[in-house]
Amino acid sequence: MNCPAQAVASRAGPLQICRRSLSTTLQVARKAGGGGPKQLRLRAAHRMKARFMPALEHVPGTDALPQADEAAKAAREKRFSTQRKQFHEIFQSKVYSRFKSVLRHLKSLQSTDEGTGTDELSKHARSFDKELRRAFELGENRLTSLEENPVYAKLRDAYFHPKPETLKTQIHYAFQSHMAAARFTPAIRNTMKQLVDMRFPHEWFPATRAMQRTIHVHVGPTNSGKTYNALKALENANSGVYAGPLRLLATEVYQRLMAKGHACSLITGEEVRIPDNTDTYFASCTVEMTPLNSIYDVAVIDEIQMIDDDERGNAWSSALLGVQAKEVHVCGEERTVALIQALCAGIGDKCIVHHYKRLSPLATMKTSINNDFNKLQKGDAIVSFSRLAIHALKKNIEEWTGRRCAIIYGNLPPEVRVQQAALFNDPNNDYDFVVASDAIGMGLNLEIRRVIFETVVKFDGRSRRSLHYPEIKQIGGRAGRYRTAATDMVAASGAAETERLGLVTTMERSDLRMVHQAFKSRVEDIRKASIYPAAGIVEKFASFYPPGTSLSYILRRVQKEATVGPRYRLDISRTVLEIADILQELPLSIYDRLTFCFLPVAIRVPESVGCLKALAQAVAENTAGNLLEIKEIPLEYLDLKLEDFQGTGRDVNPLTYLAKLEALHVTINQYLWLSFRYAGVFRSQAMALHVRSLVEKRLVDALERMNFASGELVSRRRRGRLAALPYDPRLDDMDDAELEEKWTPVESRGNLWSRRTPTGEGAQARPRSVVGII
Repeated sequence: MNCPAQAVASRAGPLQICRRSLSTTLQVARKAGGGGPKQLRLRAAHRMKARFMPALEHVPGTDALPQADEAAKAAREKRFSTQRKQFHEIFQSKVYSRFKSVLRHLKSLQSTDEGTGTDELSKHARSFDKELRRAFELGENRLTSLEENPVYAKLRDAYFHPKPETLKTQIHYAFQSHMAAARFTPAIRNTMKQLVDMRFPHEWFPATRAMQRTIHVHVGPTNSGKTYNALKALENANSGVYAGPLRLLATEVYQRLMAKGHACSLITGEEVRIPDNTDTYFASCTVEMTPLNSIYDVAVIDEIQMIDDDERGNAWSSALLGVQAKEVHVCGEERTVALIQALCAGIGDKCIVHHYKRLSPLATMKTSINNDFNKLQKGDAIVSFSRLAIHALKKNIEEWTGRRCAIIYGNLPPEVRVQQAALFNDPNNDYDFVVASDAIGMGLNLEIRRVIFETVVKFDGRSRRSLHYPEIKQIGGRAGRYRTAATDMVAASGAAETERLGLVTTMERSDLRMVHQAFKSRVEDIRKASIYPAAGIVEKFASFYPPGTSLSYILRRVQKEATVGPRYRLDISRTVLEIADILQELPLSIYDRLTFCFLPVAIRVPESVGCLKALAQAVAENTAGNLLEIKEIPLEYLDLKLEDFQGTGRDVNPLTYLAKLEALHVTINQYLWLSFRYAGVFRSQAMALHVRSLVEKRLVDALERMNFASGELVSRRRRGRLAALPYDPRLDDMDDAELEEKWTPVESRGNLWSRRTPTGEGAQARPRSVVGII
């Protein structure tokens, strides 16, 4: 396969360029003659920079490089011209093939997406065909940027997407936009533009705007007492509501208020508990379920920094702007202060900021534990980001130390996480350690003395990346949180507890530098709050399109046409668009589609996606959704036994058993979530709750009994680091050991080498043969 660096080999003679394992970079090997190894490396680096990054600084010692003769230049240009032509032929053929498929689909519908008949559809198709041809002509002349050739650029990106159906979807969107441009008059476009004017989202809550509220902002690092003080204000009020990021936290506050003698309701997506014999009570809920139509004395909104989250930030924005409470206490990080003050100034609310310092000191250690499990101490939490690594660590730690190890990660149900946390916190058993994912970053009170990062690289659903500094601080800050609710109940004497130092370190020395940098740096302030268009706005916007128009297309048009204020950002998450496309063929209303888009679905779990379709089908057809009649909910997994999964194959290992139980738990939660919104359809709520409790018991039992192979933990960490490294041609000639020494993680938001093609799991990598062609 040709690559630009081959020209160096042909001109320099002594050089030989080959690929190195675990990397897409090039390695220079020296032959006899031709200068020293340093000079050879400098020449190769210079050529790579000149090809891929011409803006880099000049490399000394390369002025004397021999010039390629005209014949070599012509041959190289001819080779690239041929490759470019071949790519365009294949690309153009694929686009037209997918376009024909889109046309066949539209013609098969009784009413096309734009409400046109067959003749008009053919007319638009001919016009769109001309637009495609113009785009390809510009592409052949190397005009391929988004600014110069937007149609070509978007189709090209879709062509290289890992999911094959992405190209067809993009062509469908482009064709719909083309027809809309011819269909909508300027007056209609102006009306649609006014409809999605979202500069003032606080106006969506007129009842709240009639109140004079005081916003108390409690900010500080982890374990500083900010949430404790906010909850004290809630306990002393006559009525109030707590809104947290997790069902786990909502349940904890619910139990706390009930223990204090306050009648309280619990409202989450999958569970609703209303107190009996009273009409006045407190409420504890997840943020998405915050009651915005009730009036309270005090409201507490926890983890306010989540207002910046792409997926869930809108829930925090709605709660902050819409909750009807005389006092609103928000708790979170320092970086939210400026944004909240600006929002309060814009809506006329009084803002009071309370700053907190840690109740116990926190320090980063100067040394790592260097993969030595004998250095672990009671109260250590080892943090990893791979389920396989978490289980392997648990096995290794227990074998080396002879002590038990609790285990906590995101896919475990909240009830199981609470049980594992209780085992770790109990001083009267042999659970000295906990291995956890970033799930411990919020929502669990753990008596952690020291946090140990097994790695500082995680897979975020798209590619491997180094952890962001706020993530490291949030997780590392759990160290020193030695006083929990259980400890308070035991320490009834009120005697002061000796101050304990929280420590943070890493499993390997290579990762320690980044942890030090994270705790020394000041994290950038959050500048914008995430918002999402209200269902009424989307429904009205969709009314301009005939029935059958895909919801994902409508949401994309809303996002493109919307006007937002300087303090807000309109986010329509990738998950919402994926769910909308999955349900596109079902005869659902826009409101029902929007409801299903917020159903907790695990897109990567086939059972979850299959259950989603079955549940949506029941709503579309208004049929009885009895739990036992929905075959897509894999109730047969309850009959599985751990003893049948003791092999090493992909389908017979213990992790497969665990994954099946987790998948069943996800589908049951989907059923419960919808049972509160479509009570007339999904009536088996009591049975679903019983099944969920059975699954949770089996999960707890499995975690106690499972035995995992250790795997190659060290090599997995090193491969993860290399995948997350920023591209630097100066490292091309180094072997793996040297690269390990040079590992300097770059915090992802400040990656200056962003032009490197990602190489991690799930990354969208382009074939080497078309680099420089498109």
